[in-house]
Amino acid sequence: MFRALILAAAAATLAPVAGAQVTVIGGGIARDCYEAAKFNLGRPADAEALCTRAIQLEALNVQNKAATFTNRGVLRMRQGNYDAALADYAAAKKLKPDTGATWLNEGAAYIFKKDFNSALVSLEKAIELNSEDLYAAYYNRAIARENTGDVQGAYYDFVKSRELNPGFEATDRQLARFKVTTN
Repeated sequence: MFRALILAAAAATLAPVAGAQVTVIGGGIARDCYEAAKFNLGRPADAEALCTRAIQLEALNVQNKAATFTNRGVLRMRQGNYDAALADYAAAKKLKPDTGATWLNEGAAYIFKKDFNSALVSLEKAIELNSEDLYAAYYNRAIARENTGDVQGAYYDFVKSRELNPGFEATDRQLARFKVTTN
């Protein structure tokens, strides 16, 4: 019988992948918010204010409004305001619950807050929805799994992340911490 024993070196501080933006179709302030989040334009606080104006002032369809909440959440997360980011992700999910990027970012916010069990719920949903940045969902789930004691699950998620995006160096750094032995 083949069994693999997977050991992780003492976990270094594991930073989740965050910032999967949601595209806004059309122009206007909401589009500017999206571009600020995607391309890291300007100061995050200024970009956040731009998103807030879009939410408050523009007549957005449901998809664009949900996307703008998610994008503002990304900007809030970059500023370390995780509770406000989570509130934005909750608002986005009420409008459009099938957007994988929203669930992915929510999972990252929970990781930053060290609420790994909640992160797992969000990241499972991001994976189920086949999030556009699926490699990041697996990477983040690996972080959450490792921090809940599921080292083997973490290893396999890091492997899946590398399979989905071989050029993502953070995954290689994480995998280098593991030692796989057979017994």
